Amino acid sequence: MTWFRRLRGEDEQQDQQPAGDSPDELRRRLWSRVQFINQNAGRLPVEAVVAARDVTDTIREVIESAGDGELDVYATVAVNGIVEDYLPTTLQTYLNLDPSVTGQVGPSGRTPRAALQEQIASLNTAADDLLLASRAHDVDALFTQGNFLRTKFTRSDLDL
Repeated sequence: MTWFRRLRGEDEQQDQQPAGDSPDELRRRLWSRVQFINQNAGRLPVEAVVAARDVTDTIREVIESAGDGELDVYATVAVNGIVEDYLPTTLQTYLNLDPSVTGQVGPSGRTPRAALQEQIASLNTAADDLLLASRAHDVDALFTQGNFLRTKFTRSDLDL
């Protein structure tokens, strides 16, 4: 805590992560994604279900890497990005498609099914990198990973 905050009487609670980003809250949100994947397993390609669950398993490991403490803020941002945006948006975009078009080649030269696999593979790589950085407590790697995720997944939900 800075000397200015001490003079104003602000306590150290403000320097900690908000309760919404606690490991328990992150686990709860992650569990809701696992349930979403499981509930839609019959509508998603089998390989996508397996790959998406691999992403959630890796993210769980990232959360657990905090132990009894708080997760690094950059790791928290990256976890929230994957759990709250990138993974559900990728899956929901595919699920919103008419099932008859999922095997048809689109303007990109790929099928929506292939695009889904590619997106989940990218998320899997990102989650693996995040886990390695989190375990090593490498702040620069976590920051770089967060920037990568924002750049990679904000340009389009699925290039179909």
